[in-house]
Amino acid sequence: MVDGSGRGRPRSESARVAVLHAVDDLLVEVGYAALTMKGIAERAGVGRQTVYRWWSNKAEVLYEASVIDALQELSVVRTGKPREDVKAYLDALVGFLTRSHAGAAYRALVGEAQHDADVATLLASRDILGESAARVVEPLRAGGGDTLPLDQATALLIGPPFFHVLSGRSADGIDTGRLAEQFLRGLEAA
Repeated sequence: MVDGSGRGRPRSESARVAVLHAVDDLLVEVGYAALTMKGIAERAGVGRQTVYRWWSNKAEVLYEASVIDALQELSVVRTGKPREDVKAYLDALVGFLTRSHAGAAYRALVGEAQHDADVATLLASRDILGESAARVVEPLRAGGGDTLPLDQATALLIGPPFFHVLSGRSADGIDTGRLAEQFLRGLEAA
């Protein structure tokens, strides 16, 4: 069937959503190395060609699913109280990195990017953690902490819990309240 543009069958939103829901669940069950396009298609209840029509490889599917979920999971309601806002974001970030299937997908992609240039390029195409942190950091910079570039400020916020989790340590050792205070002091000092 042609959709009028000559490009073939139109993309089925329900099939796309099924694939995106299937991929990070499957990743948690089998791990990145065992994740396949065939397995993703089977879990989603769609044909393999359906998956290949939209994505070239498992990293692309996993990345898209992770981005969509991260946008929701890392969105925090701002109160206007800097310490509370930063702590709420850090709590969401730690939860995303340690308890979320989307966070598991993101961590798997970060690991894979260390030796796969295509995955590294994919991750570099959009900084989902930096974007989410910027929504919390930008109002703080507007209030006088704007001497530090936004990307550096977001890196200061994200860096400590990100390193802690990705280096294999338990999230139990992360004190988001203390990290929020340190971040705010660092932003003021800059």
